[in-house]
Amino acid sequence: MNAPTPEIEALKAKLKATWSAGDFGQVARSYEARSEEFVAGLGIEEGERLLDVACGTGNVAIPAARLGARVTGVDIAPNLIEQARARAEAEGVTARFDEGDAERLPYEDGAFDTAVTMFGAMFAPRPELAAKELIRVCRAGGRIVMANWVPTGFIGQMFKATAARVPPPAGMPSPVLWGDEATVRGRIRDGIATLTLTHRNFIFEFPFPPTEVVEFWRQYYGPTQKAFAALDADGQTGLRQDLIELWSRHNRATDGTTRVESEYLEVTAIRA
Repeated sequence: MNAPTPEIEALKAKLKATWSAGDFGQVARSYEARSEEFVAGLGIEEGERLLDVACGTGNVAIPAARLGARVTGVDIAPNLIEQARARAEAEGVTARFDEGDAERLPYEDGAFDTAVTMFGAMFAPRPELAAKELIRVCRAGGRIVMANWVPTGFIGQMFKATAARVPPPAGMPSPVLWGDEATVRGRIRDGIATLTLTHRNFIFEFPFPPTEVVEFWRQYYGPTQKAFAALDADGQTGLRQDLIELWSRHNRATDGTTRVESEYLEVTAIRA
């Protein structure tokens, strides 16, 4: 089922290496509070079977488990799965974490009450397959919930600035198309009873100025780290200046720290 071609296998290997690079746990830690707010808005019930797709280090899975959900998290990067397991153990919550592919989820049809992904499944290279899988593993009457960056929001602009200097892999559609309403309606359609799309804002806060924020992302965020590594010295200088300008222009803090809002699209679909 959904057997990948050699080209797709090569792309997936590259994506796995990208998300395994750096230390995404540091980036995730910077917005744990925002993730908890997102989870609180889900209205999770005791015993709810919840799947967190592209779970990273557990920013959604762990607070969901705290609320009483029976949680499974899945991610393509084994080092992130290891961090998620360690976090769950340290916090004393029960959650299962598996290495796996959002386009070929290793779970039975209808295995979950809720399938959720926060800024995760949007990076799968074949979005139509990721959408089908989210729907497939959700039971009838259950829900699929996504948080996706929009093209015009801050993170969308950051991706655009990076892509201008380091083009994305050939054949891979832009992840931020998952933040376009018309695109989502085309992808989340079959097997769905209702679809609700809501625009929301996400706030990034760092206790240091934009120049240091760029270095933070360069060190810890795999895609940014890989983008810089693909450039020569002049290209790295140019990308750094582009990103500093972007973070500085959007910064709402005036005390030497950084506070930037980024719009995202919240997708809630009820399985037919």
